[in-house]
Amino acid sequence: MSTATRPCPGAPTLYPDGLPRPGRALVMGIVNVTPDSFSDGGRWYAPERAVAHGLALLAEGADILDVGGESTRPGAARVPVEEELRRVLPVVRELAAAGATVSVDTMRAEVAARAVEAGARLVNDVSGGLADPAMLPLVARAGVPYVAMHWRGHSDGMQANAGYDDAAADVADELRLRVEAALHAGIAPDRLVLDPGLGFAKTPEHNWQLLGRLREVVALGYPVLVGAARKSFLGELLADPATGLPRPPHRRDAATSAVTVLAATQGAWCVRVHDVASTADAVRVTARWGREA
Repeated sequence: MSTATRPCPGAPTLYPDGLPRPGRALVMGIVNVTPDSFSDGGRWYAPERAVAHGLALLAEGADILDVGGESTRPGAARVPVEEELRRVLPVVRELAAAGATVSVDTMRAEVAARAVEAGARLVNDVSGGLADPAMLPLVARAGVPYVAMHWRGHSDGMQANAGYDDAAADVADELRLRVEAALHAGIAPDRLVLDPGLGFAKTPEHNWQLLGRLREVVALGYPVLVGAARKSFLGELLADPATGLPRPPHRRDAATSAVTVLAATQGAWCVRVHDVASTADAVRVTARWGREA
């Protein structure tokens, strides 16, 4: 893949493998084109609002925009492929035309293929190729970078699969299997990214174990994406001491920034967030500190 013909101001260089590498952790801004996101509750559901939101995230410092049309919050039901396409394609097309590096967040090969045709440069698959057997061959043919997340089932039943002997070791082992499957399908090793899947078939304790031992995932030898933004394990940690109620999602951004800094120090390639502005500051401070250390 080549550099965008109309790059946004300050956009990171795209290397021959198609992955931005600006010398710090990247910031992936979330553009949910769904009516039922746990975090923004459908605030950007209309295509024109989603596009405007994506452009605002770019202005705040996002390196990548991750556009998704299917909620993966715990308990969410799947949407028909036609509806996912209707939600995603106009937004991908407009943001790509504006020069953004766009990722499509989908588990379906058909959606990934159509989004790449519309200008998406990465495919972010929370199922790691398990939800749709056509996904890995499709990505191999398309030649785009691919994010394979650790996954143990769809949102409506995934928490029943949250059993681990050792969460960090088990996730690393299962991601290794996804790497083997991706390589076997023909995906180039320099276009593969891994995601430990925080919150997906994991308890809060599992999430903290994974973050504390993130280097074990980094040690697999591939760029690592961390998606902790506003997730419930942060809300539980920050619960109101008087009522015991979890802190609501829109008040978890400072905690997300703290996770960003710690993930970056452990070698994360990218963090996926809602609050781009503070995250962009956090990764730059972390990178500068790291150069001195």
